[in-house]
Amino acid sequence: MEETTRAADFQKLREMIKEIDFCMLTTVDENDDLHSRPMSLNSEVDEAGNLWFFTSANSHKVFELSRTPKCSVSFANPDDSRYVSISGTAQLVRDKNKIEELWKPELKVWFPKGAEDPDTALLRVGIEKAEYWDSPGGTVAQVISFVSALVKGDSAGWGENKKLDMS
Repeated sequence: MEETTRAADFQKLREMIKEIDFCMLTTVDENDDLHSRPMSLNSEVDEAGNLWFFTSANSHKVFELSRTPKCSVSFANPDDSRYVSISGTAQLVRDKNKIEELWKPELKVWFPKGAEDPDTALLRVGIEKAEYWDSPGGTVAQVISFVSALVKGDSAGWGENKKLDMS
């Protein structure tokens, strides 16, 4: 039963991430400070719990991750009241077959030389822990829940919150 629930929670996590796409990837820089930047996931979350990002192999984030591979990835869709926080370990992947498999024409905006460019690579972030918040009905439903709770003196129901340990 527990494995079925875990699988369902992971599937919901995958669906939420795929729908949000843009996220913030946080790494540790050379001064041990946190450094965040926006990234596009391109809906690539595999069944093994890996997030796939295209990157330049010579980018600063790759340097930071080579020093400290632990990272955080955060997704937010305030319009639908959906939020996801992931911690994991990143690895640079230069597998040309995997790059071709995941390549989409719109990526030429960021990688004008295409998938064939030797600098085009992937970051694979293996999900270790994840947490998501999903409040069905979006902002209007939350406001109604908030006002109702305020009037009744109750606490507001903020929807579903799950923690997943993938390790």
